[in-house]
Amino acid sequence: MRRAILVITLGAFAMAGALNAQYREGYYDAMNGKKKEALKAAAKECVQEHVRLEYNDLPYNWRYTDTYPELYDGNIRWWEMYSNNVYLIYDYQSPVKSFSANKMQREHSIPKSWWKYNGDVEYTPAYTDLWNLLPSDGACNQAKNNYPFAEVDRISYDNGSAKVGSPRAGQGGGASQVFEPADEYKGDFARDIFYMAVVYDDLPWTYTYMFQKNTWPTLKPWAYELLLEWHRNDPVSQKEIDRNNAVESQQGNRNPFIDFPNLAEYIWGGQTSDVFYISEQGNTQVPMPDNTEITQPVNNEALDFGQCAQGGAKTVYLEIHGKITETLSVSLSGDDKDMFRLGATSISPYQLNFTGTFLLPVVFSPTSTGEKKANLLLFDGGLGGGSLTVRLIGQGEEVPHLTRLTAYAPTDITEDGYTANWSAAPEVVDFYVVNRTISGADGIENETLESDTNSLRIIRNEDAVETYTVQSSRLGYLSEASNSVYVDTYAGIFTADTPAPFEAVAEPGGFSIRGAVDSLDVNVYDLSGRLVFSAQGLVPGQHVELPSGVFIINSSYLNLPFKILIP
Repeated sequence: MRRAILVITLGAFAMAGALNAQYREGYYDAMNGKKKEALKAAAKECVQEHVRLEYNDLPYNWRYTDTYPELYDGNIRWWEMYSNNVYLIYDYQSPVKSFSANKMQREHSIPKSWWKYNGDVEYTPAYTDLWNLLPSDGACNQAKNNYPFAEVDRISYDNGSAKVGSPRAGQGGGASQVFEPADEYKGDFARDIFYMAVVYDDLPWTYTYMFQKNTWPTLKPWAYELLLEWHRNDPVSQKEIDRNNAVESQQGNRNPFIDFPNLAEYIWGGQTSDVFYISEQGNTQVPMPDNTEITQPVNNEALDFGQCAQGGAKTVYLEIHGKITETLSVSLSGDDKDMFRLGATSISPYQLNFTGTFLLPVVFSPTSTGEKKANLLLFDGGLGGGSLTVRLIGQGEEVPHLTRLTAYAPTDITEDGYTANWSAAPEVVDFYVVNRTISGADGIENETLESDTNSLRIIRNEDAVETYTVQSSRLGYLSEASNSVYVDTYAGIFTADTPAPFEAVAEPGGFSIRGAVDSLDVNVYDLSGRLVFSAQGLVPGQHVELPSGVFIINSSYLNLPFKILIP
């Protein structure tokens, strides 16, 4: 069973402003004196190493990287770049609960399906890299789908901020639909994509709308030319400078295209023949404080992990606030210290001093039931021989036994969404997990949503069909997945008799293609989203063997997939 991870935070945080991008001494030295492809490789060397975060926990990290510095009606406001909506974190909510209540989603700027390999998307740190992941309005995320970034010609979706539609001539890399962010954020997205092209230039790109399978230049010419235009027209803002510092406090690396706005010109733009020298860029290195001051946690503070199943694991982030002049050391003591482990045993001044906040992961993994206690010690760091103690408390529980749920047919199906339904668990559970498999024009996407009740309103893409299964979660364990439910009557989806460049004719034991095409590529999926047939160069009249059932057929010749019933 997959184990979910719960995160609890202590204290409060105010995002620190900065007049200049500030990086630690020596961080970018490898880039000095390089140009073009050598400069790109050096930038990767400087920034690629970072802490890999937990996907489910990302709202806790975004609490520090993607919220407005000022309050909204006395509450923290998410800073998401996909809509003009106001999404708040109320005092009684954790970031994850706020995320769920607002129906926000975890959005990959570069879709994870683009690097899928043997059905896996989690093999690369790109899956949880904060430079590729942002909090998003749910409806816009669904509309964005896995489309590339480009400028929209004919609009099919517009929420007053972002747009989806057909691409302008010369853009899109062959995609039928593209995503265009608001003008005020185009530079932000461009610099994030530049980072992705540097750090993940060796990924086996499944979709190559924007990327090439090479380390140089990695981005396709149409893509870097457009991104450079966005980068120039929407320069680095204070928001990005603050986020750059905050991301480093969360995962330990920076975006060099924010620290050095001209860097993109040296790699892809008008200065590729010039040598890059750090001394000519005008940015500053972070100053060291005069003295150490730890304001959070306070001595003898308690960090309560609550319940955790025996053999399971629960992560809690301890917020450390202040400034340090030397490396701060962290260790564990106490009878049950072996049931706790630390995400880091030391914290450098650069990790803490940028924003004044560092999140220290602490993992509780009980090997037996009952109350468990240990002490976390903070020492050195310029504390003058003193130390701070944080008491760790957790409760080990038996592994839960969860009943398999029954998923019911969706209700209230509209052009915008539907309500998924399922049986209530007979035992106590923490929440329910809805697993969506979405079949669209660009392939298959999987998404996981959470609900506190046994129904959930789901925003859908009218250009796709989908199925869902449901599981219950308790103490990080998931029940066996329910039966799969097919969501039918999607607006806009082709049926077998819809006019198209070709048609698929159902036959006993399969289907054949008819139409005015010499040959074409075809992918066929079952209703669970599994690819059951794929071919390049399929010719009209050729029989494809399939068992009886309903299938989704997709091809690059189509704007939308269609479904077919095999007798």
